[in-house]
Amino acid sequence: MDFLYLILRNRFFLWALLIVNIAGTIYGYIWYEYQLAQTPAIFIPFVPDSPTASLFFVFVIVAFLLKRNWPLFEALAIITLIKYGVWAIVMNILTLKVTGELPWEGYMLMVSHGAMALQGLLYAVFYKMKWWHVAVAAIWTLHNDVIDYVYMQYPNYPGLEAYISHIGYFTFWLSIVCIAIASYFARQYQQRRTLTIY
Repeated sequence: MDFLYLILRNRFFLWALLIVNIAGTIYGYIWYEYQLAQTPAIFIPFVPDSPTASLFFVFVIVAFLLKRNWPLFEALAIITLIKYGVWAIVMNILTLKVTGELPWEGYMLMVSHGAMALQGLLYAVFYKMKWWHVAVAAIWTLHNDVIDYVYMQYPNYPGLEAYISHIGYFTFWLSIVCIAIASYFARQYQQRRTLTIY
């Protein structure tokens, strides 16, 4: 594990990760372009879930490179990266099962979102979140679920419309699990069991 933490702390690796996440964030917003064009302005901040999650992590990496911690972004990043990373993998597998096919972009999204979830979890040992940071991030996350599945602004996955109520239920509990994970790492920091990135 020490070797892994050495890599995660390496400034060249952090710069590379920053570039990859910026590129992924830009691609993600472009992916949502069509849906955003049809979205009422009041809902726009809550529609592009995955690129906003990676944007939160961009701020986390920038803070690390500045030899700082920005705990609110850390809380938002860990919850949303794991949540939407896992969510996208499940949705693409469900699409394959329901429709019998998945375009190459679907496989690419599974790999990239798996990496999202992994980086959110791996860097959590360096976070300095407190309970109130997690609480704010939890409110954002659960509010986002309401926007998606009460006001029906969820990401468009053709062929899955008949399963939206089930997807909404799954998404809610996925949010709860991710909030619990963030709470665990907040407790680790409170007990001085986390590591320093710089």
